Amino acid sequence: MAGKQDKEAAKQAKKEKRAASKARRGQLFQAFKMQRKEDKALIPWMLGSFLVVTGAAFGIGLPFGIQWLLLPVGAMFGVLAAVIIFGRRVQKTVFAKAEGQPGAAAWALDNMRGKWRVTQTVAATTQLDAVHRVLGGPGVVLVGEGAPHRVRTLISQEKKRIARLVGETPIYDVIIGNDEGQVPLRRLQNYMMKLPRNLKPRQVDTLEAKLSALGNRGAAMPKGPMPQGAKMRNVQRTIRRR
Repeated sequence: MAGKQDKEAAKQAKKEKRAASKARRGQLFQAFKMQRKEDKALIPWMLGSFLVVTGAAFGIGLPFGIQWLLLPVGAMFGVLAAVIIFGRRVQKTVFAKAEGQPGAAAWALDNMRGKWRVTQTVAATTQLDAVHRVLGGPGVVLVGEGAPHRVRTLISQEKKRIARLVGETPIYDVIIGNDEGQVPLRRLQNYMMKLPRNLKPRQVDTLEAKLSALGNRGAAMPKGPMPQGAKMRNVQRTIRRR
């Protein structure tokens, strides 16, 4: 009886795995179709990267007489290079569409890789300016989006509000934008990753517990833009799995 149940469970797991794989392929294909319509250089870039990498592997093996042995390896790396190019161009397009929309920073933070604790809209105005709080290795990072003069005021107020709870923990702040002293939306994750690592995971847990009692202030913000239904998080996850 137990053996039969184990077989049925294994069969069901295999079926679910096939369904998940099919869904990922469908998701990639849909993302490819969307990107191809707007990015005429997509196919030349992907094809070019595939040919360059494959050709390089063939050329390396030629003097040693193993070019045909290295060709399949080069082809595999060529496919990988093409997929990476695809992912980056999709990301660039999605960020370009999201930039300037209310909630764009919140959406970008929610799609970041790594162990970040994001609390969206800890402060906001009725004009849809907002400040989001991020906890991680650097400490506390306040990310503002909206009109800079209003966002600076929100950030200053939020700093004062949390400073008495976090003690010596560093507090960083950044305003999303393209002007001097601001960080473009597409570079937000790189900015966050380059911040110094001041806290260990256990300290981040303690910090999160301290700040969890603080409520959010101001008007509610959108959960973040999704240009033309592009599910960036799912696309990125699918590309990484490939």
